[in-house]
Amino acid sequence: MGYSFAAMKARLPFPHTPEQRAAVEALLRKSTTPQGVALRARIVLGLMDGASAYALARRFGCHVHTVYAARERFLESGVDGLPDRPRPGQPRKITGDEVRRVLDMTMHALPAEATRWSLALMSRHAGVTRYRVARIWSEANLRPHLLSTFNFSSDPDFAEKVIDIIGLYMNAPEGAIVLSIDEKTQIQALDHTQPLLQLRPGQVERHTHDYVRHGTTNLYAAFELQSGKVIGRCAQRHRAKEFLSFLRLVDRRMRARKDHGPIHVVLDNSSTHKTQAVRAWLAEHPDWHFHFTPTSSSWLNAVESWFSRVERYGLRGKAFHAVSELREHLARFVVEFNRTLAKPFVWLKSPDSVLASVARARDNAAVQKDRVILSRTNRTRH
Repeated sequence: MGYSFAAMKARLPFPHTPEQRAAVEALLRKSTTPQGVALRARIVLGLMDGASAYALARRFGCHVHTVYAARERFLESGVDGLPDRPRPGQPRKITGDEVRRVLDMTMHALPAEATRWSLALMSRHAGVTRYRVARIWSEANLRPHLLSTFNFSSDPDFAEKVIDIIGLYMNAPEGAIVLSIDEKTQIQALDHTQPLLQLRPGQVERHTHDYVRHGTTNLYAAFELQSGKVIGRCAQRHRAKEFLSFLRLVDRRMRARKDHGPIHVVLDNSSTHKTQAVRAWLAEHPDWHFHFTPTSSSWLNAVESWFSRVERYGLRGKAFHAVSELREHLARFVVEFNRTLAKPFVWLKSPDSVLASVARARDNAAVQKDRVILSRTNRTRH
């Protein structure tokens, strides 16, 4: 179909209603509107404003046929004619039996030659192409190549401790200082056996896979929730003696502040945190209050997020020629973090929502356990 130059410049009648214009404008305001649909909507709005097809083609950088096609689609079906239409092609060939077979084998069987399914193995055992297996897994949101871990706390006081600690995070006592304290143990001073090959265009940074161990250190950290700043110290050993020495350091730092108040500390159940010497020190410092996380619940300790940052941005890929070099590097990391990156820690989930999520996870795990027991009695390896 062709159009004359005169027709391209002509302003053809474009009947529409105010409601239709509002609907087209609403379609453009949606962030999820595809680019092709948005282009047709802009063309239609231009036609509603009286612009010519040729002017709109120049404005939007498209062919004038695109303008006329959008016009015809709107005149025929209104706003409903703007979205993409089904494309021609072969109909879907994946049958319901194939889907059920692949899903059943994925969740209830294992290949004899492997511990989990791959596209190639499932294709061979189920008798369908790899492409179809990939589509079935994608639509069912199944990822058999991945494995995640979990651990439920067996602490009998789990709920009480969760409520206590999250309450402290979200609504600390007036004038109190809230600290999250823990230690990252056995940090290795690793050195590569050969010089690093630097990053350059078209080539990632490279280093040897083998390394030399120069020793280890332990990083003690006190993460202050109100400011997001960290007090850190490295120690050669990980004992109650080193922990108590670190507490004294933190206490001196806190008492040097003008806004000093009661100090509430969130920490885990390590035996070094509960010795007689530590309890005696707490008795001498009644303004210090310990709040222990439930067992197997390190995710509840805010300082763990900072240790994750240390691992990812402070240690990964770095080579150290001696433990002393590692300690100096960690000390600089703490100083720079406090100077440029520290910000208040904000906990978003209420205790009720956390407990509800844990309860749902436990229920799901119990159901899955029953299914596994049942499938093991009936499972046959393919």
